[in-house]
Order: sequence, then structure tokens, then C-alpha cells
Amino acid sequence: MNSSRVDAAPSVLLTGTSSDAHTWNLVHLQLVLEEIGHTVANLGPCVPDELVVESCLELRPALVVVSSVNGHGFNDGLRLIRALRARPELAGTTVVIGGKLVTDGLRNVGMVRRLTAAGYDRVFDDGELPAFRTFAARTPDRAVS
Repeated sequence: MNSSRVDAAPSVLLTGTSSDAHTWNLVHLQLVLEEIGHTVANLGPCVPDELVVESCLELRPALVVVSSVNGHGFNDGLRLIRALRARPELAGTTVVIGGKLVTDGLRNVGMVRRLTAAGYDRVFDDGELPAFRTFAARTPDRAVS
């Protein structure tokens, strides 16, 4: 796990999905989040769902960001959010997912509805970095205002 500040509790937990081995997206998102004042715990790629849940329970971040580049984020993301929302302690945690969530690269309204119905607070499509930045800037517990 790569944390931006070891002396401060992270305001954001950043993770890839269990099947996604890409790292560049996670490094980029960590830099974006730090630029707007968040402290970040970056779990990295190929993170098992159980580790994300355990990390959320331990660190209690204000925001969990799930990123996918391999196109399997929809299926991995559904399984992960169900595991997170199964824990009552994490019911109030803001969780978002984004990136390339399906292999065909097409945004599907039904997919977004299913992800939000399962418990995601927001779904960001590939290329919606400005919207993500705005959303993350409004998330509480940033180190810098």
C-alpha cells in the first residue's frame, strides 16, 4: 500500500479491482486526489475484495475510489460494492467507481443504474476526469482546503 502521508489518516482509499493489473491509472488518480488536498492510501492493482473491505474498516476513509482499466470493472465492481455494503460500519462511506468498466467501452445506462442500485454513490465513465475532480474536491476530510 502506498500512502501519501504516513502521519495523517487517509481521507481517500484508492484501489484497482481484483482482476485489473494496471497501475498508471492508480498513480494518476492518486496525484489528482493529492493535488486537491486529500491524503491517499493507494492499495494498488489486483486487490482482493476482502482486502478492500478490511482496509476500509481499518482506515475509515471518507471516500473510496475504485478504478478499472481492463474493462471488467462492472463485474468486479458489483461484487466489491456488495461486499462493502454488507458491512454496516461502511454504510455511510462514499464509494465511487470509474474508468473502462466494460470491454466494449460503451457507457450503458443500465450498467450505471445497476452499479448505483448496488451501492455506488457515483459512476464515472472513462474520460470524466474533470467531473471526478469536482466530485472529489467536495468530499470532506481533505488535508488542505
